Amino acid sequence: MISKLIAADIPLSPNSGFGGFGKLGLEGSSAENAPSIFNSFISGVIGVLTIVAALWFIFVFITGAISMISSGGDKGALESAKKRIFNALIGLAVVVASIFVVELVGKLLGIDLILNPAEFVQNMWAQ
Repeated sequence: MISKLIAADIPLSPNSGFGGFGKLGLEGSSAENAPSIFNSFISGVIGVLTIVAALWFIFVFITGAISMISSGGDKGALESAKKRIFNALIGLAVVVASIFVVELVGKLLGIDLILNPAEFVQNMWAQ
């Protein structure tokens, strides 16, 4: 006798349930270490975005250099390539300097924990 398979009978998750991986897996963790997990997540995101910005700079720099080499004496193409390289340098400088600017703004406004968002929020609610 063949029984019908009903969609509700198909297990959609593992028996132990879904779990995360890495630091964000939260396996066996509690709410006390949630701020440190949040801070490490934000720090990781900022690190990845900085690496992406550096890779983008390298890509734009190389394409600008190739454009400069292949300009063939055309002053317009040469000027365009120089602007591309200069803009790439400015972009990289902005990305690197932004962390220092955020820290400076935090110090000027009296927000010492501006780069530590979880602790900043905890201190806000504690008062």
